[in-house]
Amino acid sequence: MRVLFTTWAWPSHLYAMVPLARAFQAAGHEVLVASQPALRVEIGHCGLPAAVVGTDVDAVGMVRGYVLSSAGAQPRAGRGPRALQMLLANAESMVDELAELAARWRPDVLVFEPTALAGPIAAAAVGVPAVRHLYGTDLLLRARPLLPELVAPLAARLGVAPPDAFGVSTIDPTPASLQVPGDYERLPMRYDPFNGPGASAAPLPAADRPRVCVTWGHTMARLAPEHFLVGGIAAALAGAGIQVVAAVAAAQRGLVGDVPDGVRIVVDAPLRQVVPHCDAVVAHGGAGTLLTTLRAGLPSLLVPQLPDHAGHAGRLLAAGAGEVLTRDEATPERVVAEVGRLVTDGPHRAAARRLQAEMRAQPAPAEVVGALRRLAARRSAFVADR
Repeated sequence: MRVLFTTWAWPSHLYAMVPLARAFQAAGHEVLVASQPALRVEIGHCGLPAAVVGTDVDAVGMVRGYVLSSAGAQPRAGRGPRALQMLLANAESMVDELAELAARWRPDVLVFEPTALAGPIAAAAVGVPAVRHLYGTDLLLRARPLLPELVAPLAARLGVAPPDAFGVSTIDPTPASLQVPGDYERLPMRYDPFNGPGASAAPLPAADRPRVCVTWGHTMARLAPEHFLVGGIAAALAGAGIQVVAAVAAAQRGLVGDVPDGVRIVVDAPLRQVVPHCDAVVAHGGAGTLLTTLRAGLPSLLVPQLPDHAGHAGRLLAAGAGEVLTRDEATPERVVAEVGRLVTDGPHRAAARRLQAEMRAQPAPAEVVGALRRLAARRSAFVADR
């Protein structure tokens, strides 16, 4: 069986699909990951074969333009349509070459992350099932009515009708309590954290007081350094006697600045190796960080500054497994107070552990491989009968 994965050049979207891609490889199937040139090296670092399609799009510039126009304000979900223009720009850059690649390579299934709109169009062009792979809460569900019109010109360019941009089925790694109800076929999958191919983290010493991980993903520092809040939050927590682990990328180290005693900085360490040794996490609201934290059964304090981060934070807050502050609310005093509540064995930790149990109960990626193999077989039998 051949499985073609695709995403535009945003590393965290790639990382979400790596466990399933590796599960296909372990089962003896052929895997290929198609993306824009900027992601080719990162795909290889993840141990997966890469195919370059399309051209790079200045997604960072586009996000910066529509999100950061009002500094300090928490984004509103109503800004979605402008975000769709960025997704369309990536789809326009990829769809022709992705369809050509699929026609040559002949996958049995095409797996795409939800914002890679070129995926279902290319799948329709070559007549293979398209399966959507969520990387977090299904934040595009509200935009679903807009997608057929959005992708119609690209589908027409390839001579096909606008496909369902949600594919024939959706792989969902989020626990049930975080999911957004939707009227589509859902394949639940256990979330196995993959936060990038970084080197193993050095073991953390035993903690004699609460330990909190502060991390801010990869996006905010790229958009605007002033929205990367690790240094100030780490200093505030350390000043309150809390042991802090600041997990950052090498390119972010200079943004953290000098830190007081009580703050340990780990650079390019996979978050999945750091979080289990902590009592809580303070973060930006990215899907990978949030799900990795819940997989460890820990509560979070989130300070979202992007629309998708606000969406994830809202679901976490509704589930009771953390607290959420706007950037303006995230004063040192307020952060210390909220974290002080999270590191106790209170209701937030109990809710996080319930979500952890839900995640562990979901089918492993290897089981989802079997489900997709059966889906492809049904599709092949249907085509043969026509």
